[in-house]
Amino acid sequence: MVKKMSFEEATGRLEEIVRGLEEGDVPLEESIKLYEEGMKIGTMCRKMLDEAELKIKQLSADAEDADDESA
Repeated sequence: MVKKMSFEEATGRLEEIVRGLEEGDVPLEESIKLYEEGMKIGTMCRKMLDEAELKIKQLSADAEDADDESA
């Protein structure tokens, strides 16, 4: 399982994984493990981005409602 990390840590780790896989110096079994870890981290990043987008939409809607009420 992938440990909980910040978005920035996760994208940094993804970059490391991609670099390692692109270099081709990693044995096949290790490559598979890295690929699996990368997929899990990618899913985690997508979830974080989706949550951030939802929060921004909610904040924007709240701000619009506040503007409408004050008008």
